Amino acid sequence: MGFCDPRFDDVRAALTALLRKDDVGASAAVYLDGEPVVDLWGGYADADRSVGWQRDTLTGVNSTTKNMTALCALILADRGELDLSAPVAAYWPEFAAAGKEGVLVRHVLSHTAGLPDLPGLRTVEELYDWQSVTAELASRAPAWEPGTAAGYHALTFGFLVGEIVRRVTGRSLGAFFAEEVAEPLGADFHLGLGARHDHRLAPLIPPPSLTDEYAASAPPGPEGTGPGPTGVAVRVKDANSTAWRRALLPAVNGFGNARSVALVQSVLANGGSAGGVRLLSARGCEPAWREEFHGEDRVLGTPMTWTVGFGRFGTTFGWGGWGGSLVVSDPASRMTVAYVMNQMIDRQRQQDDRGMEIVMAAYGGLR
Repeated sequence: MGFCDPRFDDVRAALTALLRKDDVGASAAVYLDGEPVVDLWGGYADADRSVGWQRDTLTGVNSTTKNMTALCALILADRGELDLSAPVAAYWPEFAAAGKEGVLVRHVLSHTAGLPDLPGLRTVEELYDWQSVTAELASRAPAWEPGTAAGYHALTFGFLVGEIVRRVTGRSLGAFFAEEVAEPLGADFHLGLGARHDHRLAPLIPPPSLTDEYAASAPPGPEGTGPGPTGVAVRVKDANSTAWRRALLPAVNGFGNARSVALVQSVLANGGSAGGVRLLSARGCEPAWREEFHGEDRVLGTPMTWTVGFGRFGTTFGWGGWGGSLVVSDPASRMTVAYVMNQMIDRQRQQDDRGMEIVMAAYGGLR
């Protein structure tokens, strides 16, 4: 259901094929020049296939959330309130402990800060204590000289960027995003999810043959990334829990659908505005695709190009979430493509090209 510009009929065909094959419920969206040209959804919101996926169905997008968190930092940088080349300690003085005086804001955003894990934490519940987690990160020494190597900051990315935003603005990252991004754009995306939205939620469905004890591990590639190797094993049952929804975990617990993901990220592909709403300048978008690091990522175990907040792949940038969600932006084409689903796939057991199939179908519409 939904609408699709005839030029992008390949996207409709691709989503239909996915819903017939691997997906239970899913949505796909394409924004061009900051305006929607594809907004499609279908299938079911539950594993029993008894509740249809509706226009306003939401689901957890896991690490696709990082795209939203990074955008908040870029907005502050564009306003002159945050210097990407300043030490983190300029905003968060306690962070200078244990030899981190030289860690820059851009290091945190490009996964090169040397703080990729949380070895002191053992339970998911400990992640819900913002003050405790950020204090732990402030006290720790980096695992490598910041800026010299990269290692995917799976969970820590959200706490680090979020605390910088909190120190600069006096607001939590969730509040900043809601007030400065989602509300102006009219985007139905949430960092953490309030109880009033629970009835719209499509719970994540574990990969085929696995249960909700299935836990995130180090991802094998740039799409389908999960919370990764930390002292905490995050399971599907955790990501579907009420406590997880009510918490603020800005690296991993965003909730939305393809429409809202594509709308928000289209701002960066379209020179800083979408739907007539400007969030930042065209120049302020450039760090999203400007290379900060290229080389082997110590956590992902694969060559990566990191920008300020995003993975870069050729002329595109973006990032995906554990289980399969994905958003890709192409500033040259002024296009953003998003795919959000509830059926997870374990990429160590089964190839998962679903998101890229939607992306490639969208490029067909440009030709």
